[in-house]
Amino acid sequence: MKRREHTKKLIGTLLAAIFFLGACQKETGNPYLTEEYTEKQNNQNILNLTETSEIPTMDSVRQRDMVSGNVMNNVFEGLYRQAEDGEIVLGMAADEPAISEDGLTYSFKLKENAIWSNGDPVTAQDFVFAWRRLVDPETKALGTHLIEDIVQNASEILAGEIKPTELGVAALDDKTLEIQLVKPITYFSNLLTLPVFFPQNEQFVTEMGYDYATSSETLLYNGPFTLKEWDGTGLSWIYQKNEQYWDKNAVPLKTINVDVIKETYTAINLYNNGLVDQIMLTGEFIELERNHPELAYIPTSSVYYLKFNQEKNGSPTPLENKNIRQAIAKAIDKSGFVEDVLQNGSIEADGLVPEGFAFDPENGIDFRKQSGHLLSYDMQEAVAHFRLGLEELGVDSISLEIIGDDTQIGRESLVYLQNNLMNALPGLELTISNKPFYARLAADEEQNYDIQLAGWGADFADPINFLGLFTTGNGNNKTGFSSEYYDSLIETAEKVETNENERWNLLLQAEEELMKEAIIAPVYQEYKAVLQKEKVKGIISHTVGAEYTYKWADIVN
Repeated sequence: MKRREHTKKLIGTLLAAIFFLGACQKETGNPYLTEEYTEKQNNQNILNLTETSEIPTMDSVRQRDMVSGNVMNNVFEGLYRQAEDGEIVLGMAADEPAISEDGLTYSFKLKENAIWSNGDPVTAQDFVFAWRRLVDPETKALGTHLIEDIVQNASEILAGEIKPTELGVAALDDKTLEIQLVKPITYFSNLLTLPVFFPQNEQFVTEMGYDYATSSETLLYNGPFTLKEWDGTGLSWIYQKNEQYWDKNAVPLKTINVDVIKETYTAINLYNNGLVDQIMLTGEFIELERNHPELAYIPTSSVYYLKFNQEKNGSPTPLENKNIRQAIAKAIDKSGFVEDVLQNGSIEADGLVPEGFAFDPENGIDFRKQSGHLLSYDMQEAVAHFRLGLEELGVDSISLEIIGDDTQIGRESLVYLQNNLMNALPGLELTISNKPFYARLAADEEQNYDIQLAGWGADFADPINFLGLFTTGNGNNKTGFSSEYYDSLIETAEKVETNENERWNLLLQAEEELMKEAIIAPVYQEYKAVLQKEKVKGIISHTVGAEYTYKWADIVN
């Protein structure tokens, strides 16, 4: 009841703020309602979209975030791409590959009309070059878990034992690519839709040197669109139809404008003024638009969690203590979080693997249902763990910093968590730091944080995509956690001789172990509340990999 009353009061305040904002936008010089911006957006043949964060990178072998993944998915193309309902369709590949009887050798023929935006042909060597860059330790790529233990010699190269030129991939001729796998992989075609497996033009990358991928002018494109007016850090960019694209006749739109809008009230104002065609709603603003005929709730496979750093600058943090981690994990009122902060259909998460994502190969039961509620909200247990943790550390209190994104929902999330956890656990002092997306990623890479509100969106529909993140040496495991037992569970699950049922049970054990150790604290599985104009057709939403494909998007008046 209190939550409902609070919502009604806040809605009134927000409505007043939005009406006031609409009345004074021009007077305050808001860049989104200027005459120039309005003229730019009002072309009926142009799609106008928003993003919530800047692009952290456009170097495909360094991609690890959703924003970069979305952009790359629409301006580059791999051997395959995702279509509607998760269907995997041919991209740069001319046909399905020839596969050896043992399932270890793939031979792809590339399309003869596959061309880079500068007119160069896309060759097999472009794939070889990019994949070698991916595994080269000097690249410091973060998506190497997607190729490690999959393509022959990748693990040894990443360990510095042999050279990148020994990777199990070869250009037999300009249009024939051969790939040697370590073991048969049932989801290999899904992997090949991901940016880290995209090709790169070796001559161009070499010529650009350190400037490569720092702006839209220092990139080549082989996808449906090219990128324009991106300076490496800017808050806007343009997708322009790629006239060199092999399937250009299937691409209806010539231009898509994208602006980074971090404030939901600004996005709503733009949407209601007809200046953008799609926005994502957050928090209390969803209640404002609850009955809007263009509102839709879109499920995702993204799970958000608190990531605990056990070691910073070479020294242990209080989070090295298991009881402290368990206390914080069990003290999160997830129901309140999804109801009061998100309000977008998102659901509580008590494990890392999302629901509706992966199913038992024997009986079809959802992994999440089988694994159950592993790290649930429990105030009594949280307080008991916290007291024991403080006693083990020999202190009366601890001070930690929690970091998150600098979006509106990012700020609201950290405020909620700060209040929730400090009220639940006397002796815990939490300070907040909201950072631009790229800065939070940098803090993660440098392992320079205490607690981080992070998330993971699946690359492909298999539990290993989540559980493999926290093995020793994984580029995403920046927590100080290392467990021989956990590593062995994942390693055994991925062995060739492991049957499907045995593999599934090993993955269930792995999630149970990860939650028992409270290496992370799951908070919620994301749904998205989206407003999209009725005239917009053909935007494809994905639950794994990139969020959106715009190749078939159109404006129908």
